[in-house]
Amino acid sequence: MSKINLVVPDIGGAEGAEVVEVLVAVGDRIEKEQSLIVLESDKASLEIPATEAGVIAELRVAVGDALSEGDVILVVVASDEEKVAAVETVSSADTASEASPEDDQDQTQQQNVSASSAGGTRHTESTSMTIAIPDIGTDGAVELIEWCIEVGDAIIEGDSLVVLESDKASMEVPAPASGVLAEKLVTAGSEVSQGTPIAVMVLEAGTATQQPSTDASAPSEAPIASAAEQPPEERALEAETIAASDASVARGDGKDLVYAGPAVRKLAREFGVPLSKIAGTGPRGRIVKEDLHRFVSDALSKPVGAAHAGSAALPEVPDVDFSRFGAVEIIERSRIDKVTAANMQRSWLHVPHVTQFDDADITELEAFRASLKSESQSRGIKLSPLAFILKASAVALNANPKLKSSLAQGGEVLVYKQYCHIGMAVDTPSGLVVPVIKDVDQKSIWQIAEEIGAMAAKARDRKLAPADMQGAVFTVSSLGGIGGTGFTPIVNTPEVAILGVSRADVRPVWDGDSFLPRTMLPLALSYDHRVVNGGDAGRFLTQLTSLLSDIRRQLLGP
Repeated sequence: MSKINLVVPDIGGAEGAEVVEVLVAVGDRIEKEQSLIVLESDKASLEIPATEAGVIAELRVAVGDALSEGDVILVVVASDEEKVAAVETVSSADTASEASPEDDQDQTQQQNVSASSAGGTRHTESTSMTIAIPDIGTDGAVELIEWCIEVGDAIIEGDSLVVLESDKASMEVPAPASGVLAEKLVTAGSEVSQGTPIAVMVLEAGTATQQPSTDASAPSEAPIASAAEQPPEERALEAETIAASDASVARGDGKDLVYAGPAVRKLAREFGVPLSKIAGTGPRGRIVKEDLHRFVSDALSKPVGAAHAGSAALPEVPDVDFSRFGAVEIIERSRIDKVTAANMQRSWLHVPHVTQFDDADITELEAFRASLKSESQSRGIKLSPLAFILKASAVALNANPKLKSSLAQGGEVLVYKQYCHIGMAVDTPSGLVVPVIKDVDQKSIWQIAEEIGAMAAKARDRKLAPADMQGAVFTVSSLGGIGGTGFTPIVNTPEVAILGVSRADVRPVWDGDSFLPRTMLPLALSYDHRVVNGGDAGRFLTQLTSLLSDIRRQLLGP
């Protein structure tokens, strides 16, 4: 019978994903691939499956905990024995925790005697290791924006070493072992990728963290006491000294360093709050979300003249007690709902939106799609109009590259992307999510249709990873299956355009001689007017409607 720690796997770089549901309990027997917990990040909800079968001996997480890759979820007894093994494990742990201080002292003395008789005093052996960037969910280079520690600092396994920042997120690289930082191999501002060496660390084996000797006359060969052999007062003083040192480095103390996680940094950027102005209350002076919320709340509670002098802050909408008018039900919004709302509000406030409308004649497209019904059934693929819309959008985007660019450096430059990944909005019970179909311009209609079905299923089952929703240059929001004759979608920044697709219907269209029944598809293109002007949008929409009206044109390319 062996115990195995089941940990959070690679979740695409998401940091601090919240546990919203625990699906198992101590004593349960689990099978491989069985769902254990549900995590919810800023972008998606996902279930974490078991990598081993067995009986749960210990549960390490609870609803509301924030987890990242590598965090332990639970301990499983990997054997075919009954649940009693796990129960006995927990019971023995409880019994041990209830032992008296005298029992603990006797046990410690016995261990010391055993250690002494087994081989005498232990000495510290030091080895060094090179620390490299682990798998960060991307093959490209990212920027190292901050060192969390300095040369000579003591490190505990799991402590944050550096903070990396990509286009979409920031992330911390933890220490793979305990020791002392001996050398930095890169500086803040450097570009690094998976496998890049960043530091050299001296590992200490045989003892725990050592207290430096204060007696100059003490011989250098004198044995060093381990943490377990130190009196409680010395251990407490050592812990306070290390914590104070770490907190000093974290707060900066002249070095302008800030100790905060990626989620807090992202939230601070959204609020426009300098982290250097916030006092951290977390472990070792770490700034947590509550510190940021408190800072913003205090700023907002100041008199308007002091807090918003000379600003154009929007007035708050007061809460209304609706229960005064009748019965109400209050339901907590999902995290995805709240994040989507915040993103949409930010985009609407910062992006000058313009929406242009047009209709595409898809009569021939629908006839062609109907002729492929038997083939799509044999392939097991649902061939919807969306596959043709995505493919046509990719061709039009490559011919009009400004619509897949993004503003950067405060609006000073435009980033033109050479790839063509397109997001598709999916309505799920948890909220609106936007999975991304990669390299649409390089795939066939059948491949695109297959990926649409797979991504939509993953979205509904809360199986989307953060990497599944990153990298889009353009978004298509199709409400054709729901209904409606038109709408004005909000641009999903940092993208500069989004296509809204409504329900197609048959209308009489004049061909010069008579009215003919034609299937018309309403399209609405919203765009960021700082980047895209009416001419750009008009050319894009004209080409898109032409491609959808005659699908043979999709073969011609831009």
